[in-house]
Amino acid sequence: MEFDFLEPVNDGIVNFINSLSSQELGSKIVLHTQDQFPDISKINIAIIGVLEDRRNINMVNEVNLTSIRKKLYNMFPGNWDASIADLGDILAGDSVDDTYFALKKVVASLIKNKVIPIVLGGSQDLTYALYRAYDDLEQMVNLVSVDNRFDFGKENESVSANSYLTKIIIDEPNNLFNYCNIGYQTYYNSQEEIDLIEKLFFDAYRLGEISNNIALAEPVFRDADLVSIDLNSVKSSASGNLVSFEPNGFNGKEICSLARYSGISDKVSAFGIFNHNSSIHEAVLIAQIVWYFIEGYHYRSKEYPFGSRANYLKYIVPLEDEELIFYKSDKTDRWWIEIPFVSNGHNKLKRNTLLPCSYDEYLSACNQELPERWWKAQRKNAL
Repeated sequence: MEFDFLEPVNDGIVNFINSLSSQELGSKIVLHTQDQFPDISKINIAIIGVLEDRRNINMVNEVNLTSIRKKLYNMFPGNWDASIADLGDILAGDSVDDTYFALKKVVASLIKNKVIPIVLGGSQDLTYALYRAYDDLEQMVNLVSVDNRFDFGKENESVSANSYLTKIIIDEPNNLFNYCNIGYQTYYNSQEEIDLIEKLFFDAYRLGEISNNIALAEPVFRDADLVSIDLNSVKSSASGNLVSFEPNGFNGKEICSLARYSGISDKVSAFGIFNHNSSIHEAVLIAQIVWYFIEGYHYRSKEYPFGSRANYLKYIVPLEDEELIFYKSDKTDRWWIEIPFVSNGHNKLKRNTLLPCSYDEYLSACNQELPERWWKAQRKNAL
């Protein structure tokens, strides 16, 4: 059974939760304890710890999630109706690959049961195991990474916290449709890596772009299946990480906004937070990131691809060589642009599909400017 890989929540956390008032979050969640395992069919969100950090040389402390859990469960929930469970921890296996295997099996089973896992690492190479969890689901995967680096490595290099993306791109089966980086810092990435992102028709947004207009990220998360957050993308004055000091990065408000965008996305089915040093200072921010993801989940609107586009307002924008079709939701005023089906025998999309976009992209199209994300998505579809 996949869930046999999970160790129960430790007694210290159980006792802490028992001391909380009935209004605090800890009193409203279901726990995996020595005596019981939650009924998966009755939960919407599952919190999982993964105590694996052997492939991140910058992590100096053993992974300890106790402070994060205490800070999170000591908070008050919003007006939520989601059922939340803490399924405990996946311990580090005899080898790192053993840990990957356990995480892959647990996450795949949760997603199949329509449960969203919130994975607390550990190092960010665990993103590779999360990605591989989609192998059995027979779908293409859109990965969004909030990170100051792209995490490319050499082709023959073993997967690590700084090179897992290469493994995702080259390993079979290749289920990756799109990768998007949110918040990269140019001085941490070589020009060759930046050029490779463009060559592969992937998306990347510099830290300054998102900080100046956080709403740019919303359509990106709306199209994501898997979201991975590297805590090093947050500046140390906000995260409290003084071990691998980062003078620049997102502030606390910005990273929580990005987490909320992830939660509110109807498509996101797995969410992970990685590369922290298990300090009490970081625990406060990580707990708030998780809180905002769950808050976002509460406001999911079940729009495309889960709802019908029949009631959407349709806008046709003629360009010189193209005719772009936009849709606007009558429910939330959010926008999509249609990617046409290309019958070439190799396309990755099986039918016309909608790509989330912004109102500004619609206005740009009206000014005869082709949206860059639409162009990249169509090129990937035709490859």
